Amino acid sequence: MPLPDVPPLPAHVIAIANQKGGVGKTTTAINLAAALAERNLRVLLVDLDPQGNASTGLGVATGDRKLTTYDLILSETHPETIIRKTSVPNLWISPANSDLASADIDLVSNEKRSFLLHDALRHPEIDAMAFDVVLIDCPPSLSLLTVNALVAAHAVLVPLQAEFFALEGLSQLLLTVRDVRRSANPNLRIEGVLLTMYDGRNNLAQQVETDARENLGDMVFRTIIPRNVRLSEAPSHAMPVTEYDSTSRGAEAYRALAEEIAAKLRRS
Repeated sequence: MPLPDVPPLPAHVIAIANQKGGVGKTTTAINLAAALAERNLRVLLVDLDPQGNASTGLGVATGDRKLTTYDLILSETHPETIIRKTSVPNLWISPANSDLASADIDLVSNEKRSFLLHDALRHPEIDAMAFDVVLIDCPPSLSLLTVNALVAAHAVLVPLQAEFFALEGLSQLLLTVRDVRRSANPNLRIEGVLLTMYDGRNNLAQQVETDARENLGDMVFRTIIPRNVRLSEAPSHAMPVTEYDSTSRGAEAYRALAEEIAAKLRRS
């Protein structure tokens, strides 16, 4: 892939993390990336989850993942041979496969084990691609891979499913963020907590929102991601919901989230 002839721009790196599975993390990674790309921002999505669902959801077939994020962080492979353009304008992806499942073991003996993704994302070839935003889709665990994402990131976005015990699960992640700030990345901040899979007809969902806003205040995004069948269907068509059904409630919600994040970028 030829490198674009543009001056490098400092990308804003956001890790999308929650150690609990099934909270809409990958759905958020795919659709937020696409919504930001719609705004003419150059976006890189780094799939750091061994399940590789973000890669599948953006049309990268399993058999077409010879080089992946594993190679980006654990080999000397040139990033330009790993990162690929998606069908969505302005959106690139570093794909993942099950090779990442062994990454924690491979990382343990490396002296820079927590900084490998940080260093990879600052490679001159990635600088030359001039991304505005890098999103990292983390695995559903507080593993060394997730720690690598938090060390590499400027901020962390936390999807929070509107269900019972949601806030309890958040506390362990916030402790990990605190530890990373102390040990490796003092400037790491919370981009925001995003309520997902929200059903406004459900009293429990309303109570979770009330509790989240009372306890976390402005950390909670104004945007709420609703339960929406189009969001569930889009990955099976290897498309973000913004392309699968551009007028759906899910697409509009992720555009609103992209506007909140873009507004923060303009102020920074």
